Amino acid sequence: MSEIGRLLIGLGLLLLILGAVVLLLGKTGIPLGRLPGDISYRGKNFSFYFPFGTCILISIVLSALFYLFSRFRR
Repeated sequence: MSEIGRLLIGLGLLLLILGAVVLLLGKTGIPLGRLPGDISYRGKNFSFYFPFGTCILISIVLSALFYLFSRFRR
């Protein structure tokens, strides 16, 4: 049972750090969510938004970070 508690605490800390990073990026003026490739449609009674370009950028950055972490662990 203590493993589950440690896992939940670790996930909570990770979410806290990610939230702080998102807040800091918002204050720096980086237009996450408004990049070219983000799909936005506003109709009369309907709106749809999918941040496709932002998802690709975040995926590339995370892939590079995980690659670097795996190289340093060897």
